[in-house]
Amino acid sequence: MSRILQLRQLGQSIWLDFIERSMIQSGKLQALVNDGVSGVTSNPTIFQQAIVKSDAYNDDLRRLAAMSLSPKAIFEGLAIADIQAAADVMRPVYDANQGHDGFVSLEVAPDLAFDTAATIAEARRLHAAVARPNLMVKVPATLAGAPAIRQLIADGININVTLIFSLERYAAVKEAFIAGLEDRLAAGKPIDRIASVASFFVSRVDVNIDSQLDKLAAQQPDRAAYYKSLQGKAAVANAKLAYAQFQQVFAGARWDRLGAAGARVQRPLWASTSTKNPAYPDLIYVEPLMGAHTVNTMPPQTLEALKDHGTVALTVTQGVDAARQALADLAAAGIDMDAVTAELEQDGVKKFADSFVDLLRVIEERSRALAPA
Repeated sequence: MSRILQLRQLGQSIWLDFIERSMIQSGKLQALVNDGVSGVTSNPTIFQQAIVKSDAYNDDLRRLAAMSLSPKAIFEGLAIADIQAAADVMRPVYDANQGHDGFVSLEVAPDLAFDTAATIAEARRLHAAVARPNLMVKVPATLAGAPAIRQLIADGININVTLIFSLERYAAVKEAFIAGLEDRLAAGKPIDRIASVASFFVSRVDVNIDSQLDKLAAQQPDRAAYYKSLQGKAAVANAKLAYAQFQQVFAGARWDRLGAAGARVQRPLWASTSTKNPAYPDLIYVEPLMGAHTVNTMPPQTLEALKDHGTVALTVTQGVDAARQALADLAAAGIDMDAVTAELEQDGVKKFADSFVDLLRVIEERSRALAPA
């Protein structure tokens, strides 16, 4: 049995954090589904890389450019076609699991991250345009995103909440999800087929904190070994505490009422799970975070590493006290976790927005180059 299928038995779904048209057309995505992959996530950076590096989009670029569409409209035409095609590949998984898995995610435009009303309108529009029951619309977990999440869940739209870094923001995301289900139930509408994941970003936390610890080690050579010993621990610790929070919230009288109406928990999704530091093991953000009711979305390289040499075991509930101690040690060393996660959220939104701007520029340039003379 493949490691992906072993994880499925453990209760964790493996999704692919990548989409590219030729991968769908060649059957590579179907092969991954056959191996147990049960979902696909995308973001502006992924689409930027796909469209820039592949010639598979040229015919559509020519066709859409000939319609005198804006670069954003051309992008949406390309992206929606890819999402629909991937959703169709995933549809048998969705059907076989009664809508528990088999999702493909498409993100609202990142420049709307701080506008609640615009996010709601964009999510509704994308949901209607893709017209696939196994679409998840990605909404960032900004302060403006929380009320949008509540409304969209009440609308009955599957939501992938993205760019979660802090335990505080994660708590607000779960509250928005539960309140949205309560709103929908109060309106007399069904809640048994609504799916949502909360994408908790992992590796970027270590990148930020390790850099701060390097600076502290350089400033205080006599304590350098101590600061170095704290590196590479924050991200997994943060995620383990998020899972502990998940277990507490999706239990008790409030949730039981929704569960009795068929509601499904909002699963934690571990995102940004590729190893950024080559000195760390390639599965450092995969193996410690295995457990029930979770998703891990991986880029192709990390997925291949899992398939080749991953160790499957229930780990996400292990070492929770040690995780609390790791964050306490970091705080004692002068690391402000609230400041770190706030910075990461701002940077995350900015990076996706910058990728989106660059993507539109590339689409405009390639559309012009492919236009008939």
